[in-house]
Amino acid sequence: MKGFMDFIREQGVAGLAIGFIIGGAVSSLVEGLSAGIIDPLISWAFQTKNLTQQYATLGSGDHTAILSWGAVLTLVINLIVVAAVVYFGFKALKLGKADKKKK
Repeated sequence: MKGFMDFIREQGVAGLAIGFIIGGAVSSLVEGLSAGIIDPLISWAFQTKNLTQQYATLGSGDHTAILSWGAVLTLVINLIVVAAVVYFGFKALKLGKADKKKK
């Protein structure tokens, strides 16, 4: 058991687990922010009701392609918001210096 506990301490497994849990919480927060604030603002700018349901069609008949640009734009916005939250959170908490130097 001692060897296992040493492994956890040396490899930062506990920090990884905490990061995973916080990452899930941040993801939920970003989804809520996107669905409740960002998407409605963009929908208002495009004068549409629901951004995620916006699409364009190419062709007609049997050779029709549907491009769901609204859903893709929503995912891109979520990615940008998550990246910004992680970056600024990392900088604000000064986590760049938190890792131990390995010998």
